[in-house]
Amino acid sequence: MKTQKIQLPLQTLSLVAGFMVWVILSSLMPFIKEDIPMSANQIAMATAIPVILGSVLRIPIGYWTNRFGARRLFFISFTLLLFPVYFISLADSYTDLLIGGLFVGIGGAIFSVGVTSLPKYYPKERHGFVNGIYGVGNIGTAVSTFSAPVVAIELGWQTTVKLYLILLLAFALFNFIFGDKNEKKVVTPLGEQIKSVYKNQKLWALSLFYFLTFGSFVAFTIYLPNFLVTHFELDKVDAGLRTAGFIATATFLRPVGGWLGDKFNSFVILMVVFAGMTISGILLSFMPSLTLYTIGCLAVAICAGIGNGTIFKLVPLYFSKQAGIVNGIVSAMGGLGGFFPPLMLSILFNLTGHYAIGFMALSQVALASLIIVIWMFYQDKLSLASDIIDHTAEGIMVTDLKGNIEKVNPAFTLVTGYEPEEVIGKNPRILRSGEHGEQFYSEMWETIKKKGSWQGEIWNKRKNGEIYPEWLTISPVKNDAGEVKNFVGMFSELEFKKR
Repeated sequence: MKTQKIQLPLQTLSLVAGFMVWVILSSLMPFIKEDIPMSANQIAMATAIPVILGSVLRIPIGYWTNRFGARRLFFISFTLLLFPVYFISLADSYTDLLIGGLFVGIGGAIFSVGVTSLPKYYPKERHGFVNGIYGVGNIGTAVSTFSAPVVAIELGWQTTVKLYLILLLAFALFNFIFGDKNEKKVVTPLGEQIKSVYKNQKLWALSLFYFLTFGSFVAFTIYLPNFLVTHFELDKVDAGLRTAGFIATATFLRPVGGWLGDKFNSFVILMVVFAGMTISGILLSFMPSLTLYTIGCLAVAICAGIGNGTIFKLVPLYFSKQAGIVNGIVSAMGGLGGFFPPLMLSILFNLTGHYAIGFMALSQVALASLIIVIWMFYQDKLSLASDIIDHTAEGIMVTDLKGNIEKVNPAFTLVTGYEPEEVIGKNPRILRSGEHGEQFYSEMWETIKKKGSWQGEIWNKRKNGEIYPEWLTISPVKNDAGEVKNFVGMFSELEFKKR
């Protein structure tokens, strides 16, 4: 029990360490480029390259975490990271930076470990907050972005990189000793899990949302230090401090987003998030003064942080049996969302001389996400209503204004013997037993017209010809304008009495 209790702080601190390593190159790029000459495009590629492996590896790592446990995955990952980090400390060419940076991506890939492992220890109503707390490990990027330049001024960037080796050794040891050896394992084959989710629209919608929110977080993290130095002519430490402020804001709001997702409708929270990002992207596209630029960036940080926490509330909610692979896919898309923007901004700047088109693209993707969230919100409501109908013990039949049957539930089939495809599109007269005259039905509809509903005993006929009594309630369904759009009949079978 004690081992389980320390998993949240242990895995969160492990994520801090992993993310510290993940952004080594972007944090130290203002120093590295003084020793290794690079063009603007090469700098953008070198700082973005860790995101590639850090994104793609999240899919298998999410699966492996379910199969082998977080203890083993963290230990192996930190051990493997020793090699590229040491290689970067010796780099003296652009190619060295690309090779080392690619494998440093393992530090970002370990994000999938905690979001897959930690929900196993907590009830569903706390998954959003727990994953939000784990997501605070993103602060590792801020720690590196702020502290690495300070240390590099005194010791040089190569020595600063070597100091990360001590950090990696320490956390490999911590996880080996304190990791949970008895974590619950899930051994469903990878291919089977992918087949069970890849056609699910919610998976790809959540992937898009995380592509935008976490992608924005990563993109601004690796883009801001160099941009603030070159565009606004800030000194390196000041640029690092401002970037750390962006990271800290987004990171500490992540558990807030998870908590909000636990307490309120997650789709409503995401509507606010994407509306805010749409407005922020438009503001940044005009390349305002440093003050307004700061406001725009902080708004992105707030929206990204809350959005990141809320999205990972939805993953275990919809994919409890495939959480490992889905966490991997969604988080991988988020990582890739951080890879392309810096490169696109650099290319667009070379072509146009400004960044306006890139930031406007951010606002348009956010707007598209807002529209999809609104659609999902109403689809979720319709799905809930459909689930309620399907699981109601009483038989239910929905007709249009002309009396054509549009929907029936399983209880309807159980009582009448008719399958849905046998009655949909037909008139409820198919159930008439002949026990009631036309006057009975005329009075029924007159009552509905005057009083708004009708209820009473009625004799109907099953598919096999058997006549049975039921207690029937008929009510109209109105739209927001008060117009009747459908009629709903709800019935339960009565004990048979001879007449």
